[in-house]
Amino acid sequence: MIITILQILQLLLDVAFFIMIVHIILSWLINFQVLNLRQPIVAGIWDGLNRLLEPVYAPVRRMLPNTGMLDLAPLVVFIGIIIARDILIPNIARGLL
Repeated sequence: MIITILQILQLLLDVAFFIMIVHIILSWLINFQVLNLRQPIVAGIWDGLNRLLEPVYAPVRRMLPNTGMLDLAPLVVFIGIIIARDILIPNIARGLL
């Protein structure tokens, strides 16, 4: 039962990982003007990703010092997901077996 819960958690972290990858790549493409937010599809995807990820980033931003234009919240969340997905969950699963 606990292993199944850990597998579900692993899947959710994998999905969050790939959503963040898409968000990061899309932000680079927008900032380097490869994509334009005046395009309805790009604007819709960007808005959806921001609405999905902003509740995750906001508490992290409040804890981090102000770095001006550089937003470190996505990096901190990304590293947290990697640590949970690749280190914590496998070690918990090994401890249960």
